[in-house]
Amino acid sequence: MFIAATRQNDGKTTTLLGLLAALQNAYPRIGYIKPVGQRFVEIEEQKIDEDTVLMDRVYGLNCPLVDMSPIAVEPDFTRKYLESSNYDVLVKRIHSAFDRVAWEKDLVLCEGSGHAGVGSVFDLSNARVAKLLGAKVIIVTQGGIGKPIDEVSLNQALFEKEGVEVIGVVLNKVLEKKMGSITEFARRGFKRKGLELLGVVPHQPILTQPTMDLIREELDAEMLNRTDQVHNPVEEVLIGAMGVQNALQLFKKGVLIIMPGDREDIILAVATTVAGEPDRALAGMILTRNLKPSQESRKAIEKMPFPVLSVAEDSYYVASTVHDLIVKTQPDDRQKIALIRDLIAQHVEVNKILEAF
Repeated sequence: MFIAATRQNDGKTTTLLGLLAALQNAYPRIGYIKPVGQRFVEIEEQKIDEDTVLMDRVYGLNCPLVDMSPIAVEPDFTRKYLESSNYDVLVKRIHSAFDRVAWEKDLVLCEGSGHAGVGSVFDLSNARVAKLLGAKVIIVTQGGIGKPIDEVSLNQALFEKEGVEVIGVVLNKVLEKKMGSITEFARRGFKRKGLELLGVVPHQPILTQPTMDLIREELDAEMLNRTDQVHNPVEEVLIGAMGVQNALQLFKKGVLIIMPGDREDIILAVATTVAGEPDRALAGMILTRNLKPSQESRKAIEKMPFPVLSVAEDSYYVASTVHDLIVKTQPDDRQKIALIRDLIAQHVEVNKILEAF
């Protein structure tokens, strides 16, 4: 089963994460592979796709990581390929890895990388890889009616050109208040294209909210205190550019305050507020421009229950980075993973998927 998407960050990995748990009732032995990966980490001198690491950490797949992530697209991968094509070598690597992943398995979930055409530049588009593996395809796209149907149709055409069957579509990130109407009309629209609507998953803000730990890693920030609340989700970003009296009203759970490190007034105001009203503890605080607070403020920071970070960049840069951050589920995000499993179990028609296979 090949899980594709109409674009990056539509919820492909999220769908897979929940689908694997849901399918285990019918197929206890499930394998996983991401044949072509673009975001990777180095593990024991091997480049392994981040999504592969996530799936393995969550489900303990008992298979070498290098087989579940056979091709990592490094920065110079495309240039090298265009200089001296090694298509047959890459195909053999994918087939060999798949054989090992599929050994004694009832079903293998294959994760694509973006839309159907991603990888065409080195002759391994998602559509071509699905063909090589003899897979059937589920397409994940974002909620709506017109735009998703248009984009799915483009992807469907490329899969069909390769002779690959698309068995249906999962609509992701649909606003709760529009679930009913979107389900009805999207089902009609996809049916006209010969596609089954397999699920409509409601939008959950927490799944797209970055955690303080993710922000710390992205900014390579220094941690100024010790706390176990590093996985606090950030719901709202506040720039500490106003006076203390105005800022006081905004101190609440889920807020990240970004401000220069010399704003002693706000630091001490936060410390006083949190000490008296623990339920108003922030998600975190980032002090910018490498401006170190005074000794008094440092002592207050050390007692804060949420992460306080220090960075060299200015507040605008930090706020922009946090805003543009691509939020990926991490292996330690237990609350998110539990929610994802529940969402897919409740809103994706697993029986229809099983029938199609």
